[in-house]
Parts: sequence; structure tokens; C-alpha cells
Amino acid sequence: MRNRISVAWPVILLLLALSCDRNDPGGDPGFVQLVRARVGTDYLDLNRIVPDIPVDKNAVIEFSNVLDTASARESVLLKKVGITGVPASVSFMDENRTIVLQPSGNLDHYAEYTLEITSSLRGANRETFPGVTYSFTTVNGKMLITSITVNGQTFMPPANPRNVSLATVSIVSDFSEALNPADYQGYFYIPAPVQYALSEGNKRVTITTTAPLDYYKKYSLTITTGLKGLNGFTFDGFTNSFYTGLDPQPKFPLISDDELLDLIQRQTFKYFYDFAHPVSGLARERNTSGDVVTIGGSGFGIMALVVAMERGFITRAEGLAHMDKILDFLETCDRYHGVWPHWLNGSTGSIVPFSERDNGGDLVESSFMIQGLITFRQYLDPGISTEQQLVERINALWQAVEYDFFTQGQNALYWHWSPDYGFQMNMLLRGYNETLICYVLGAGSPTHTISRDTYRYGYMNDGAILNGNSYYGITLPMGGAYGGPLFFTHYSFLGLDPRKLEDTYVNYLEQNIALSLINWKHCETNPFSYVGYSDECWGLTASDNHEGYSAHSPTNDLGVITPTAAISSLPYTPEQSMDAIRHFYYILGDRLWGEYGFYDAFNVTEGWWATSYIAIDQGPIICMIENYRTGLLWELFMSAPEVQAGLDKLGFTY
Repeated sequence: MRNRISVAWPVILLLLALSCDRNDPGGDPGFVQLVRARVGTDYLDLNRIVPDIPVDKNAVIEFSNVLDTASARESVLLKKVGITGVPASVSFMDENRTIVLQPSGNLDHYAEYTLEITSSLRGANRETFPGVTYSFTTVNGKMLITSITVNGQTFMPPANPRNVSLATVSIVSDFSEALNPADYQGYFYIPAPVQYALSEGNKRVTITTTAPLDYYKKYSLTITTGLKGLNGFTFDGFTNSFYTGLDPQPKFPLISDDELLDLIQRQTFKYFYDFAHPVSGLARERNTSGDVVTIGGSGFGIMALVVAMERGFITRAEGLAHMDKILDFLETCDRYHGVWPHWLNGSTGSIVPFSERDNGGDLVESSFMIQGLITFRQYLDPGISTEQQLVERINALWQAVEYDFFTQGQNALYWHWSPDYGFQMNMLLRGYNETLICYVLGAGSPTHTISRDTYRYGYMNDGAILNGNSYYGITLPMGGAYGGPLFFTHYSFLGLDPRKLEDTYVNYLEQNIALSLINWKHCETNPFSYVGYSDECWGLTASDNHEGYSAHSPTNDLGVITPTAAISSLPYTPEQSMDAIRHFYYILGDRLWGEYGFYDAFNVTEGWWATSYIAIDQGPIICMIENYRTGLLWELFMSAPEVQAGLDKLGFTY
């Protein structure tokens, strides 16, 4: 059976060949084989209408045969459904196996087309083609904003126009397609009173404010994706922001600079007196802290008590009574080796941990408290028995602070000790920063003194913290690049008088002036183009911000201005600081000034204005203004024999 089949196949093939020869002496040329067709990179399909075909791409049709180019030019037709053919040129590739159809212009958007290859197409060897038709629809068109301005300034991202007039704002948007006059307004949103106008063939929208806008405010315009062109073109949406300029009109009546400084000191003092914790008398950490009081900020508040008594904000009797309440609390609350925690519960006296391992003594915060207590002690009259009793109680508290314990037997002081974790936090007090006061008090302690080498190798790192570089043309004697946040020049120097303070390493007045001027110059230069920065609006230090809290400085500049920074630098930069004080009060006062003086901080770029008060920011304002005006706190603190002994031991002249 297998042999019979094998013999039969050649016979059949021969008969077929002879049959073809008899009917077509020239032979059957066969068929042209279509491989595929595409427009751009999108392949067409004979079985469906292919959507979203680009309007600006060529059609490419691939065959397995070499084509007869003459018939091919006449056989490929591109048509818009319901309309005549689309003019196009034809070219060939791949040795005439591929047709490239190039329309004379872009196809219409959101339209249906057919690509027909007729049966008149022939191969180079006279092969025939049955004819096919592909169908597709083009993508919808995109409507674009061709131009947009705010009061003549470009408003196309990433541009964010600044100092836009408050009186009248005009936003002009030009679109590539005409809009529907009946509904376009519903797709525009700006939080301001405005009116709309459509012009230029319904392609231009002009938005004009109908009332003055607020000053120094971020306004955003949003155009939603629901907006469409009259021809149906879609829109990808738009959003951008601009900033209005300042309102230069004073928000409060003008008064003399002395009256203004009086007002600031008096108003800020209320935080430490009127808002003091009712049980402990200490300062709350911030205006939302409830029972949580702060040791360091309360030390600043005790110095503010001295200023308040001296200036008549309260009577001496009221100040002494308040101190008596504070001492009652300090004598009975939690302490560790004589050192208070950072935070306490003002009602119970129990520690409120600052962090998991920071649940013990905080030497830095406690040193700020001791600075305040010594200053207050020096203000007292030991010839009056009731005041002498306060002196003795203050001495007992300060002499109980075991500065020597906080060295861990090393030539350095350490920040924290915990009854649960010991010195695990291991934060060495190394300058240049706010911790200089710890070394001066430690060296001057009559009961728990530290050595001169502790300062030399701990705080000064044997001179390695010296700088000497120039920033904005200002030489910085000591510290990191650009100096750091301004509280470095405040906290230790509420009591320490820097005017003649010098050791073998640095002159502290020169250091603090340089750091303050660098901070001011950085804000004036404004390298990051934040809104609001100027030679009158400056000051970077630790404070609240739009994201939480941070130690702001030229190397950590988040666009946040903190009033205490410039105000408390008054002794170092009197002209620049007074300019800032006037600016904060008169120009920004309707937003910055509140029940307890200036609010903590603001960021115009982010549209954020704090409503918070923080003790460690409020305290330096009162104290450093007073040191600028009279030097009172400097003179009191520096008159203490223990302070002088500490400075002498560390090699300072003062």
C-alpha cells in the first residue's frame, strides 16, 4: 500500500502541471502576500476598527513579494469616512516590498479613516492581490495653553510670579482651540472674587479680580481636565500659583522704637507670667502643652522675671512670690544627680520623657535653668531676710548639680543621663553651639567642678572647631559652615556677656556678630528665592515650620523666618534687628502679633503662618532686648563669683 501511494504522487503533480500548461501557456503568477500594515507603531487589524491612531504618522504596508510600483501607486487609498480621499505621496522600501504612504498633512483628530489596498495591485511578476480595507479612528486632539500671564508676568510652570499687585490681578490664558462660551467658566477655579471674559475667537480667557487680594499670600489657579475645546479636543489640566506682594501700610499706629521695645518685652513676658503653669509657676513648653513644662525655657523665664520687675511690668513682691512658687517645685520634682529633665509634668513634678532614652537628667536644659537662677539670685538683696532665704534655696539647687558626674571621667561633658539607660545617648557637648554655658558653670561649681581640659578637649575639641572661612564676605571665627542657627548666639549669652569675652581661641563678640551678619546676609541674598526674604525680613533659627520643627540655618534653609532669631540678635546687629522688628510689627503684625507677642515663625512660600508660642523662642526676645538696652542681665550674671571663677579657670578674659 505504501509503495502504491509513493508512486501516485509524482503522477498527480505531473498531471496538474500539464493541466496548467494547457489552460495558461504563460503559467499562473500566483498572489501578492500582505504581511502587515501599521500607522506609526500602531498595527492595523482587518477584523476591527483600531482606535487612537496618531494623526502625524505615515502608513507602512509590508508585503512578502516585490511589487509593481506603478500599480502600487494607484492601488493604495487613504480616505476619511464620508469624505473623499486624503492626498498622500507613495514611496517604497525593502527592495519594493514595502509601501510608505505619507499624507500631505496631519489627519483630523477623532475621525474615522479607511486604508484601502485595491485589487489592482500587482507584484513585479504579475502576481495578483484580492484587495483589503483597514479601518481606524484617530486620537482625539489635545487643547493646549499657548500662553498664560499674571499681570504681564509669565505664569507657565515652573514660573511662580512674585510681588503681584494686590489691587488688581489679571490672568490672561490663550488656548489653541476655541472654548464653549456656555460652560467654560465652570472649569476654572481661583479662591478670589473674579470675573471672566472670552475673546480672540473664544480662544482667550481673561480673569480679573473684582476686589483687592490679601498681601503676601499664595494664590493658585486650577483649570480642570473637564474643559474641552468646542471641537471636542481634550485638555490635560493646569495648576500653578502666584504670590501677592506686601501691603506696605502699617498695621498698628507708629510709636517710638523705645516704646516698641517696651511693648514687645511686656507682651512677651505674659507668656512666662500670665500663662505660667498654675502649680509649678514654670513655663509651658509651648502654648498647647497643657501640663508639660520645660526646664530650659523656664530658666529663660526666670531671667524675664528680673526684667519685668525692673521695668515695672510686675511689682517686686509679685516677682518674688512667683519665684517662691518655682523654687517649691524645683526642690521637689524629679532630679538626677542634681540635674532636671528636659520636660516635667507641672502639676506632679514627674518626668515627661523627651524621647525613649532621654528619660533622665538633661545637663544643657538644667544649665539654662541655673543661668536663670543665678541671675535672679544676683538681683536679690541678701540684707532682706525673705530675699536671703531665696538666695539660700537657689544656692542649694545649683550646688547640687553634679557637673563632674556628667563627664563620665572624660575630658568632656555629656548631655544626658538616664536611670534606665545611663549614658547610652552619649551626646558629647562640643561647640560651637548653645552649650558653652555648661562648661562655664561646671568650671565655676563650688561643689562639682570640672577641669580646664574638659573645656579644651570637650567644647573646643582642642581648637578643631575654629573656622576662619569667609561667608558672604564675612569671616567666621568658629563653628561649622555659615555658623548655624542663631540660637547658638542667644541661649548661653542671655547671661554670659560676650562684649569682652575672649579666650585663647576666639573673641566671642566677634564670633556672635559674624554669625548674625552671615544669617542676615543669607536672607538678604536669598539664594533659594523664597518669598518674603529681604534685608528687613530675616532670621533663621530653631522653630516650628510648615512640616513640624527644625533648626533652621543657612545650610538648613526651608523658607522659614523666625522672629526671635533677628530680634534676639539685637545686641549684635542693632540696625538690622531693629529693621526686622519694625517690619514684623508694623508690616506683618496683623499676622504675626498675638496675645504673647510674636508668633513663632512663618513661611510665605508655603503659605504657612504659625499660631504657636514656644518658651525657648519667647525667652531670648525679652532677655536680649534688655541686654541691648541696659545690659542688666549680663551685669547680674557676670557679677556672680562662681561665674567669674569658672571663666578664670577656663582661661577667659571678660
